[in-house]
Amino acid sequence: MKIEDMKVEGNNARFVMSGASVTFMNALRRVLMAEIPKMAIETVEFHMGSISDENGKSFESTGPLFDEMLAHRLGLVPIPTDLSLYKFRKECACGGEGCPTCTIMFSLNKKGPCVVYSGDLEPLGDSKLSPVDKLIPLTKLTEDEAILIYATAQLGRGRDHAKWQVTHGSGYRLYPTIKVSKAKCEGAKDCASACPKKVIAVKEGKAQVVNLEACNLCMACVEACEKGAITIEGDETKFIFQFETDGSLAAKDALLYALGHLESEFSALHDSIGEMME
Repeated sequence: MKIEDMKVEGNNARFVMSGASVTFMNALRRVLMAEIPKMAIETVEFHMGSISDENGKSFESTGPLFDEMLAHRLGLVPIPTDLSLYKFRKECACGGEGCPTCTIMFSLNKKGPCVVYSGDLEPLGDSKLSPVDKLIPLTKLTEDEAILIYATAQLGRGRDHAKWQVTHGSGYRLYPTIKVSKAKCEGAKDCASACPKKVIAVKEGKAQVVNLEACNLCMACVEACEKGAITIEGDETKFIFQFETDGSLAAKDALLYALGHLESEFSALHDSIGEMME
């Protein structure tokens, strides 16, 4: 297998993989979605009763959303994750009680009237642990309303809950091959105008492929032309793969982890089969 034409920018990645199969590409897609660990808020403690500001004014600890709904929204806020620094709670030396190696603590203290955003979550420690996207609206407080919460984040995987899913829009498609018959494709205006992706353009009165990788195999140009004028097929050994992360991990780190995880799983399977054959 060979990766080529790789474009990785921040949270987005796109590459072409040749010498692969649909089975392998789907395995990579599933690992990217379900197996990469990340930090996400797991438990939330809500202060009950009145809350006072620095001037002594009292606010009611309430809001328009049920506590359960707000806690769910907090769980979906992307938290920056350095996988070299954290361990799963069940694997931590603290025995799962919670420590800086397996847990991140946050506080949120807001008084209305205001909109509460993800950026209002303050980590109890390094400011670099603040949420990646600071403009995710969580709830809205009116006059005399306030919230005071303490939240705990821990490592998890997407297979356990969507809040631990690192990547989104993970998918692949067959690499297109397009053949244009010069004898049958005359004028070429019909096929060029029919293509929604502008893959084909008319140059010097002839149809030419100008943006091959944009082709999504919709066959609109094939249907617009004489039979046999244009032939489009998908190469089942070559794929265009793309995905993006929620910002908790960079796309590069997510891809490297996924490939390493696949290698580890295949190696374990190989060893297991080898032991059975002995």
